[in-house]
Amino acid sequence: MALSSPRAVLFDLDGTLADTAPDLAGAMNQVRVARGLQPTPYDILRPVASAGARGLIGASFGIKPGEDGFDELRTAFLDTYESAIAVETRLFDGIETLIREMEARKLRWGIVTNKAARFTDLLVPKIGLGHAGCVISGDTTPHAKPHPAPLLEAARRLGLPPEQCWYVGDDLRDIQAGIAAGMATISAAWGYCGHTEPTGWDADAVAESPLHVVELIRSAS
Repeated sequence: MALSSPRAVLFDLDGTLADTAPDLAGAMNQVRVARGLQPTPYDILRPVASAGARGLIGASFGIKPGEDGFDELRTAFLDTYESAIAVETRLFDGIETLIREMEARKLRWGIVTNKAARFTDLLVPKIGLGHAGCVISGDTTPHAKPHPAPLLEAARRLGLPPEQCWYVGDDLRDIQAGIAAGMATISAAWGYCGHTEPTGWDADAVAESPLHVVELIRSAS
């Protein structure tokens, strides 16, 4: 499917704009070490970083939401992460070029993440994204992705109809939310992607790098 030229491009945060996995995994392993356990290997934690506390606790402790001990671990993890949120976190290579391209073309851009505002508001300015046109966190609307509500709120704040926006994300629920919101969707194959292949998410395009998104914008113009 050919992508129509957008008036705005919206992005997931963890695993799409920023490589947050080192700090997320570091916080998770601090929780393990504090309990006398060995750290979980990074290559086990990285793929689930976009799933936040749920994914990291599941991979590290084998505990799911609702099971005994989950809430305690979640609180410990989130408090630890908040205290060291931008130690190793960096923008992915090519993101700054992508942002410059959008701004040169007068395209609006924003962030739609399931990360709670408690963390988003702290992290976004620390990694140079404070000039985003909008920032929608996981608790900004009553529903988080894959529900379309956060994306629809982002479009509303930008003053644009959803069909004039693209959404770029590295998790299946990002694409599901974008489709439900009526936006064109792009799978960020450079991100964490969980344990599924982004080629199977029914996105309108799969981008191998942020510079590939630049190419998609140019070809749609």
